[in-house]
Amino acid sequence: MEGQENKSREREEIFSISVRAGKRTYFFDVKATRRNDYYLTVTESKKRFNRDGRYYFEKHKLFLYKEDFEKFAEGLAEAVEYIKNNQPELLPGDDYDDHDEFDDRNRGENGPESRHEHVRHIELSQPEVKADKEFTNVEFEDLDEK
Repeated sequence: MEGQENKSREREEIFSISVRAGKRTYFFDVKATRRNDYYLTVTESKKRFNRDGRYYFEKHKLFLYKEDFEKFAEGLAEAVEYIKNNQPELLPGDDYDDHDEFDDRNRGENGPESRHEHVRHIELSQPEVKADKEFTNVEFEDLDEK
């Protein structure tokens, strides 16, 4: 059984590349579902320190499925082009130290969602959800009744 689990893990990861960018590392991992459909995970990893001075890695992960690649790439290219045109003083390769300050400022109630002045939404396709008759519909209101 354990051999089969290892085989499944080996098959799952197809390709991987890491990109060091200042204080962050980005991991781009191509993986396969059980049905052998490829998808991409993008993981941002930042080294943080707790109060004891020991470090840990804070990670944020994005899953991107093949049916969304084109629209995602278009949105990313448009956003990068906007930054290049509107803040040309920040050139690629600059080690911009204010990133962590930006992250901290945008974690509160007035996070980045409320600060967007120029937002363009691109609809990503929704995964198909198949209803299964073996499941019971549970209403949370039913839990309060006794």
